[in-house]
Amino acid sequence: FGSSQFQSLKAFFPSSVWAFDYLPVHHPVLLFCFTTIMAKYANPGPLGLFAFGVTTILLNFENAGISEKTLLNLVLSHGLFYGGAAQFAAGMWEFATGNTFGASAFTSYGAFWISLAAFLWAHQGGLFAGAQEIDMFIYFMVWGALSALLWVITFRINKALVVVFGSLVLLFLLLAIGEYSTGVHKAAGYVGLFCGGSAIYTGYATLLNETWKGTFLPIGPYASPSSDAAELKAEP
Repeated sequence: FGSSQFQSLKAFFPSSVWAFDYLPVHHPVLLFCFTTIMAKYANPGPLGLFAFGVTTILLNFENAGISEKTLLNLVLSHGLFYGGAAQFAAGMWEFATGNTFGASAFTSYGAFWISLAAFLWAHQGGLFAGAQEIDMFIYFMVWGALSALLWVITFRINKALVVVFGSLVLLFLLLAIGEYSTGVHKAAGYVGLFCGGSAIYTGYATLLNETWKGTFLPIGPYASPSSDAAELKAEP
């Protein structure tokens, strides 16, 4: 931690923070501020997408009727820790990187998995009665509505996320209707398998492209509003 790092740290604060003019360069306060503010954070996006995608696939093997009902017991614990806790943590880390969308999405769906696993476990343990069909219908429709709002935002991020959230909206809609139709519930399972798979692809493509420093798996990034405006300005 030398004078150049000190000047970089000082630039993050307004000139009114006079303490930087009096504290020695190696003061513990400055060291803490530098390591916290100037640290380069890893991208938590792939973790969040993997946690969401793998858990979604596991659950929808059961919804589609491909697996035995006993798979649900494994999915609940998996949803609590990987789909829930790990994805929630990815959302918290997205806050640190400044990614508001990623923070909002991962934290929300991480909490969704935790709440769903906790509800089903409590019901199976006899702590309270299960929800009625209309209750689950409302539950899935509300989450579908939130997913639809997030889906709109993805049209300014990349095409891969458009597919993930578009299929997620359809999944919640079919799950809601599936409360009254076995056939629709089974169809929801296949949509869920696709949704989870698209999330894993997006996470892996992001991880691979960042690690190998290139575009090896496309995600189809969209232009930002600022770049659109710059292009319009450049035109005669």
